[in-house]
Amino acid sequence: MNYQNSLVVTLLIICVVPNRSVAESSVAQRGHPIKQESFGQTKDGKNVELYTITNSHGVEVRAINYGGIVVSLRVPDKNGKLDDVVLGFDKLDGYLDKSPYFGAIVGRYGNRIANGKFTLDGKEYSLAKNNGPNALHGGLKGFDKAIWAAEPFQNNQGKGVVFTYTSKDGEEGYPGNLKVKVTYTLTDKNELIFDYQATTDKATPVNLTEHSYFNLAGEGTGDVLKHELMLNADRFTPVDKTLIPTGELRAVKGTPFDFRTPIAVGARIDDNYEQLAFGGGYDHNFVINRKTGDLQLAARVYEPTSGRVMEVYTTEPGVQFYSGNFLDGTITGKQGHVYKRRYALCLETQHFPDSPNHPEFPSTILRPGQTLHSRTIYKFSAQK
Repeated sequence: MNYQNSLVVTLLIICVVPNRSVAESSVAQRGHPIKQESFGQTKDGKNVELYTITNSHGVEVRAINYGGIVVSLRVPDKNGKLDDVVLGFDKLDGYLDKSPYFGAIVGRYGNRIANGKFTLDGKEYSLAKNNGPNALHGGLKGFDKAIWAAEPFQNNQGKGVVFTYTSKDGEEGYPGNLKVKVTYTLTDKNELIFDYQATTDKATPVNLTEHSYFNLAGEGTGDVLKHELMLNADRFTPVDKTLIPTGELRAVKGTPFDFRTPIAVGARIDDNYEQLAFGGGYDHNFVINRKTGDLQLAARVYEPTSGRVMEVYTTEPGVQFYSGNFLDGTITGKQGHVYKRRYALCLETQHFPDSPNHPEFPSTILRPGQTLHSRTIYKFSAQK
């Protein structure tokens, strides 16, 4: 697969602009319904700003320029009641100290790289091992912990924020100065769109994703085991006990990983199956069925009590389904809610884990002169 043509992710997020007074006045002049306010400071004294975006139906996204984090996402249920459907914190301190990537932009390489090493063009590169023997989600200070520049916008598609960040050559062990732009767009079709774009001056692996933890009944209300999930995937990538892909593309048919027709997340999650034992539940990449590189439906989630539906469309070849197995009750989130095991699920659109070490997987290598484009859409609705 041509990596240059395989990526495009659209999200809507709230953005940050360095000069607040200029940002507020320019937004007001252009009629942008985007509220900007302080969300605190990092431990080294950098200001973090919170952006709130609302569409014509009252759907609201709140995001900060620290990690591009989606702090909250309020969508209607079958009766029109708005609830926040993503896990997170009320204050910045939680994201600085305790967050398992709640709502963040993940990079330079989302997911795992085996043994924190890869070889590119004959040279071996070493990364921080921050997940057992492996590298995870960009390292010790990945994109989720960066301060991003931000600029609000409004166009014929919707309203949102453009986040930009330059990852310097050698940052977290990765080669090349990588310029990244992630556009978050909220539409009046109740879509949250993530558009990713990146360029580099040296060949480098890139795998960008968004890491919101969803509970369509409302964050902190309970587990997601009754959420009904459909994954448009005939195959998944089995892993070893450290959650690194073996290289096999295994058929889901006849396994607890068959979500081709909707079924409750908890229906088979505790089955006696080695892959479930390795992940403590689901924490696996699914190979999206597709005939072209265009947007493809990857997943659909339905929560029967609220009637909320979330559809996930993407240009990416894979989606990581994570069933919140490592939430253990030690994190207290918004409104004092304690986040227990399986209180949320993630659907992270992506290239496959450990692709730099698996030449048989779709390539994640971006080279000078190429531009990475990727889009993912989370579309919300409700059914009676």
